[in-house]
Amino acid sequence: MAENNNFSKDEMIGYHKGSINTLLAERTELIRLVTVTESLLNAHVQELEKLGVKIQKEDDKKGKK
Repeated sequence: MAENNNFSKDEMIGYHKGSINTLLAERTELIRLVTVTESLLNAHVQELEKLGVKIQKEDDKKGKK
């Protein structure tokens, strides 16, 4: 954000602090979403392996090229 003389220093500080708080909350929610997704993926992989289906991980696929 460029220097803007229309706002006081206190207003600019408040704006940036508010932005940081919002972004921290968004980051926390994103991490929670990724964690839940990872947990569900692992549960499905485990169930498929119990049924005899072998799941190849992305790292394994890349290493075999």
